[in-house]
Amino acid sequence: MEFFDLFREDRWPHMFCPGCGIGTVMNCFQRAFAETGMDQDRTVFVSGIGCSSRIIGYLRADSIHTTHGRALAVATGIKLANPDLNVVVFSGDGDIGAIGGNHFINAARRNIDISVFCINNYIYGMTGGQASTTTPYKSYSTTTPYGNKEYPFDLAELAVTAGANYVARWTVRNVKELMGSMQKAMQKRGFSFVEIASPCPTSFGRRNHMPEPKQMFEWLKIVSVRREKSQAWGLDQLDLNMGGQITIGEFVERNRMPFGMIA
Repeated sequence: MEFFDLFREDRWPHMFCPGCGIGTVMNCFQRAFAETGMDQDRTVFVSGIGCSSRIIGYLRADSIHTTHGRALAVATGIKLANPDLNVVVFSGDGDIGAIGGNHFINAARRNIDISVFCINNYIYGMTGGQASTTTPYKSYSTTTPYGNKEYPFDLAELAVTAGANYVARWTVRNVKELMGSMQKAMQKRGFSFVEIASPCPTSFGRRNHMPEPKQMFEWLKIVSVRREKSQAWGLDQLDLNMGGQITIGEFVERNRMPFGMIA
């Protein structure tokens, strides 16, 4: 497959804001998809609502843009109706962690044979800059003008606990590792979840003193820590970092039997 084979160039230019990391995710995904050798005519892309969910509109393949929070429910139905299809989901932190949170937990628990790529920009970027379930503690948004008083979900750790077969998290700075995890997720049987921390200068950055893309990329570098290092920390250190730290790396890889498959 050539690099641009999966892209619908007639849909360009894309809608993403300057400095947004979603373009990097699209680039990494296309390269990872090409490496897998998967047939795009046997692949279905599913998304919910939000900036990251718009990715599937630029892919030359069968796709469905679902209602808010329902991407995993629809993806589950597609996979169970036709197990021979490759099902790939693109979603965001609001879509996966908030209104779609129960679908997320139970899709991982059932170990549905789908690959999920969640682009986490720590805010509802498309609908007005409201706080999401991953907005860092004390961060600002349109609904938390005095700082967020809620602690965020750790979506990757939640996927591990719920039972996913493969879980990883990277930032858009870690392009090589991200491509490797995307490739591994698509080739792994069972529920695979890759979370990608992505800059949103427009909605998150400018409300948190990082209006320039360069500032957000530097922030991602500062707050990122390898998982093996964070696991060595004591509870006091983990509490101090709650809400600001982005733990990156591969979290789990196991071989539980996917739901609906015969042993």
